Amino acid sequence: MTERRATRHVIVMGVSGCGKSTVGEGVADALGWPFAEADDFHPPENVAAMRSGRPLTDDDRWPWLAELASWLADREAEGRSSVMSCSALRRAHRDVLRTGAPEVLFVHLDGPAEVIAGRVAARTGHFMPPSLLDSQVATLEPLAADEEGVVLDLRAEPGELAQQAVAWLLRA
Repeated sequence: MTERRATRHVIVMGVSGCGKSTVGEGVADALGWPFAEADDFHPPENVAAMRSGRPLTDDDRWPWLAELASWLADREAEGRSSVMSCSALRRAHRDVLRTGAPEVLFVHLDGPAEVIAGRVAARTGHFMPPSLLDSQVATLEPLAADEEGVVLDLRAEPGELAQQAVAWLLRA
């Protein structure tokens, strides 16, 4: 068994509307770790593109992902574990995030597209329009067998999902 590192960094991932921010905050609160919402790191150009209904390309995402990896690296340098909510849709995106710290783990909130679509349609005040959900679902690459992570059914209540994630982290 590999010895657990002193610091660990958890990315709660999934498509828009899956509950990653709420669950991520719950995990961070339960563990007393700092939390970052990846959407807060988007440059204005990315927000404007999404608000207008244009899906982001990888060229749009690379600088944003590098900024997120830098945030993880800063927490690592402080000797602090952390939690972040981030779509992390593709393996290549997750690979960039992993450059920020030696131990980055993923909690993928997954479930039926119609459940997610209902959530996205019902929320207000978010720059991501429901019209972009299909592009995110099409882009999503599930965790590969060699990526350390867990998949949780997003139909559970956010508090239950946070508890499941914490329980998994304590075993991982």
